[in-house]
Amino acid sequence: MLTAAGPSVAPPQLSRRRTNAVFATVVLGLMLAALDQLIISTALPTIVAELGGSGHMAWVITAYLLTETVATVLVGKFGDMFGRKVVFQVSAGIFVVGSLLAGSAQSMAMLIGGRAIQGVGGGGLMVTAMALIADVIPLRQRGKYQGALGAVFGITTVVGPTLGGVFTDQATWRWCFYINIPIAAVMVVMAARTVPVIRAAARPVIDYAGIVLAALGTSALVLGLEWGGSTYPWTSATVIGLLLGSVLLLTGFVFVELRAREPMLPMELFRNPVFTVCSILSFIVGFAMLGALTYLPTYLQFVDGITATASGVRTLPMVIGLLTTALLAGEVVSRTGRYKIFPILGSALTALGLFLMSTMGSSTGVWLELLYMFVLGLGIGLTMQVLTIAVQNTVPYHDLGAATSGVTYFRTLGSAFGTAVFGSLYSSRLEPNLAEAHAASPGVPDGLVRSPKGLHLLPDARAAPFIDAYADTVNDVFLWVVPVSLVGFAVALFLKEVPLRDSARAEASDLGEGFAAPDSPDTDQQLARAVAGVLRRTGGPVTRELLADCDSPLSPGQAWAIGQIHWRARVRGGASLTEIAGAHRMPTEVLEPVFQRVAEAGYALRDGDGLRLTAAGRAEIDRLTAAWRHWLDQRLEDWDVTDAADRARLDRALDHLAAELLEEAEAQYVRTPV
Repeated sequence: MLTAAGPSVAPPQLSRRRTNAVFATVVLGLMLAALDQLIISTALPTIVAELGGSGHMAWVITAYLLTETVATVLVGKFGDMFGRKVVFQVSAGIFVVGSLLAGSAQSMAMLIGGRAIQGVGGGGLMVTAMALIADVIPLRQRGKYQGALGAVFGITTVVGPTLGGVFTDQATWRWCFYINIPIAAVMVVMAARTVPVIRAAARPVIDYAGIVLAALGTSALVLGLEWGGSTYPWTSATVIGLLLGSVLLLTGFVFVELRAREPMLPMELFRNPVFTVCSILSFIVGFAMLGALTYLPTYLQFVDGITATASGVRTLPMVIGLLTTALLAGEVVSRTGRYKIFPILGSALTALGLFLMSTMGSSTGVWLELLYMFVLGLGIGLTMQVLTIAVQNTVPYHDLGAATSGVTYFRTLGSAFGTAVFGSLYSSRLEPNLAEAHAASPGVPDGLVRSPKGLHLLPDARAAPFIDAYADTVNDVFLWVVPVSLVGFAVALFLKEVPLRDSARAEASDLGEGFAAPDSPDTDQQLARAVAGVLRRTGGPVTRELLADCDSPLSPGQAWAIGQIHWRARVRGGASLTEIAGAHRMPTEVLEPVFQRVAEAGYALRDGDGLRLTAAGRAEIDRLTAAWRHWLDQRLEDWDVTDAADRARLDRALDHLAAELLEEAEAQYVRTPV
């Protein structure tokens, strides 16, 4: 029975125009947050030349990623508490404050602080954007919209560096941040006018202790890895203290998660070998991709002497390779249901691409550089596309949301570690290499060689030692990451291949799944998204077949009519002919015969304009809901579990989804003859 799970409030009925306006609003929010992950990478050499602090260069990106990770966990819960519209607007405000601070930064510390604030706002924008789609888009159309959002996230992330280069060359690097302010202002106004206010009925449980311990432990570990061997010796009290503190904090995190009522990352997930393998691979993909995209522009500007814009354009072969294999892998997985081969090949190609890039130097031709980047992109694309799908395909229902967000968490964590470790390697190798270059070419001002433009103003003979120093430094960074990719190759061999569910097949070709756009960890939302994928793939059940399956005597038109009465009474406390006609923009005279016949058949009672169901009408509603639930359950049967409590949770969730689908079917019913 539906009442066992409580009322299920379907998305508000919005006009197509308003729905498109809401979608445009959330796309703006997602674009801003995704762009700012890497928009600054091509500007970093210029920023370091102006602000100094090359040893902290990686933190300009790492700070954003770490605070974004924490925000994505908290914001979903806050959206349930205060309404996602409010949280979306507040996140935009925080993002603007961070952008203002970063754009006006007069020191590297101020810039990193602004980026950390930006990350909080960016994480809120990304998670809330996905959740708003679930709030306002009917279930049948939701998969299409969420897939489009995921594609926007992926494409925007990888074109960010090129756009950052354009701002750096044509204006100033500060416009990488200032440009956010007018766009965010437009977005907030649009949200105020178009996004409806919806709050969850239940107050969520937030794992504050787990979130704090994870954030502090991760930050301490990243700081220790970045400072070790560069800012401080590895044997210094600072580095040892940070690493030891991170171990204690993360150990505390594990103990808290084992006892938390609703843990941020349930520890039992690691009993699932697919989740464990995919989490490790997701970490490695984030490590390699963000690290490479962060330091490739530095190499290209210092060694090849090209502009910030051109360095962004030069990285496009990597992006093209990544997108090509991600789309190809997704399509093949969707058609064949087989996915294990892709992370194996992808890890091998990633290692090969990093090794080839470690051989580049001042004498390497442009086309050879582009080929090496393309190979790296091919490897990353093959690996990243299947990981979320594989996890969603194997975890039990009650862990679906946590598992999905867990894979995303490890991807973001890997990105943060990648930029930090790349930065530590870069800093530890750059200074001795530059010292050797100064010895080979004495008399060159140090400040001049810290800027790509200044370096390439020197005569070729004077500049050559310094160009080689930068090339050797970045090459060493890429070479040290090759073993990490080889570990990924070894781990991928242990990935278990499980036949894909219909829902996983439907989402396999969505680009957003590969890029793991931050999403809500709420299990019911994830299940709703999976069901939307099933509906998109199968077309959904035919109304007449459902009525026949449950032996209902109703015609499709009668089913629609009693469904209208039931849901308006359930959600709004009552139903009237005028209200129903107004909602569908139809004269009451057109619908009155439908409801009159339903009343004459004994399924409803009319009291003037008011309508209510009889016992017979309620019985038919129960039949229809059961038919929807059976149809869904058949296609989600591989989520069944033997544990009675888990099975009951699945049943309640499917009851909610069946009820929502029944209401959304009104558009199909309304034009069907009685």
